[in-house]
Amino acid sequence: MFSRSKKPASEADARSVLKGVRIGDISADECVEDIIVRESQVIVTLGVAPEQAASMEPLRLAAEKALLESGAFSGASVTLTHHREETPHGGETPPQRTPKTPGQRIRPDGVENIILVASGKGGVGKSTVAVNLALALNALGKRVGLLDADIHGPSIALMMGLEGKPETSDGKTILPKEKYGLRCMSIGLMTTPDTAVIWRGPMVQSALMQLLGDVEWGELDVLVIDLPPGTGDVQLTLSQQADVTGAVIVSTPQEVALLDVRRSINMFARVEVPVLGVVENMAYFVAPGSSDERRYIFGQGGARRLADEMSVAFLGEIPLMEEICAGVDSGAPALTKPDSIEAKPFLELAQKVWERVQES
Repeated sequence: MFSRSKKPASEADARSVLKGVRIGDISADECVEDIIVRESQVIVTLGVAPEQAASMEPLRLAAEKALLESGAFSGASVTLTHHREETPHGGETPPQRTPKTPGQRIRPDGVENIILVASGKGGVGKSTVAVNLALALNALGKRVGLLDADIHGPSIALMMGLEGKPETSDGKTILPKEKYGLRCMSIGLMTTPDTAVIWRGPMVQSALMQLLGDVEWGELDVLVIDLPPGTGDVQLTLSQQADVTGAVIVSTPQEVALLDVRRSINMFARVEVPVLGVVENMAYFVAPGSSDERRYIFGQGGARRLADEMSVAFLGEIPLMEEICAGVDSGAPALTKPDSIEAKPFLELAQKVWERVQES
C-alpha cells in the first residue's frame, strides 16, 4: 500500500489504514483515542466500552496486522483501553478524573509530578528502588504517593508492610493506604497473596487507569509508579494516557540487563516520556566488616557507560547490601531508618531525581 521510499509515515497514513479495518459495523478508525508515530514506529490506542473489551480483541489484532502489512511502518503496537463509568465501589466517575480527548493526558488533581520507575528486565531490584526512592523523596520533605502498576506481580504491599483492603469515603473513590508518610495503592491489596491475577491486556489497562484515577491521592508533589519489567501494555498505557513527568530506569551492571535498558530508553523516547536517568542497582557488594572493599559481582560501571552512550543522566549506584534486601522483605525498607548507611545512596538518588524533575 505504501512505499518506504516516499516521505516518512504519518498519523494520517495510520488512519488511512485503520479505516479499512472493520469488525461488523465498527471501524478501527472510529475507535482511535491516540496515535503516536516515531521513526516509522506507530503506537495506536483504541477506546472501547468496558463490556466490549473481550469482543473487540479481534479488531485490535486486525488493526495491528494491517498497520504492519501496509508497508508504511516498520513496527506497530495497538492497545485497547476504556474509562469505566463506575469505580470498584460503585457510583459515578469521581470528579478528579479528566475525560480524555485525543492528545490529552491524565494526571489526578493535586498531583504535581508523576515519575515512572522502569526496567527493561526483571530481577534487577526495580521495586526495591521504587519503594526506597519514594521514601527518600518523602524524607526530603516532599509529599509522595506510591502506585504499584505491576498488576500480575504486585509486591509493594509486602515491601511496605501494608495489610487490609482499601476503603472508600463516599462509595465512589478509593482511599490509599498510608504508611511511613506515603500514600500507597496496589492491586495486591485487593487480592489474596496466593491469588494469581489472570487478566488479558484490556482488563489490565482498565485496572491500571482506575488505580491512577479513582484513588484519592490528595495533594502530592510526586506520585512514584512502580512499573512491571519490560515494554508491554502497562508501559504503553501509562506513557500514552498519563501526564508523566519522566522515567527512572533501573539496571544492574550486567550486559544482559543493559540490552533491555536500551529498549526501555528507546521506547520512552518514542512515546515522548523524558528519561530522568539511569540508576545502577546492585552495583557492588561490600563484604561484612569491611567498609572499603568493594566486590563487583555483576561487572563494573556498565549502566554509567550506557547512560553516557545514550546521552541520558546517570543517577548513581546502589550497593548490594543485606540490610536493603532484608528491609523490603520485612516491610520496613531502608529509608525507614534515614540515618542508616543503607539509606544514604537512596537519599542521594532522590536528590538527583528531584533536581532532574525541576529541570524538566
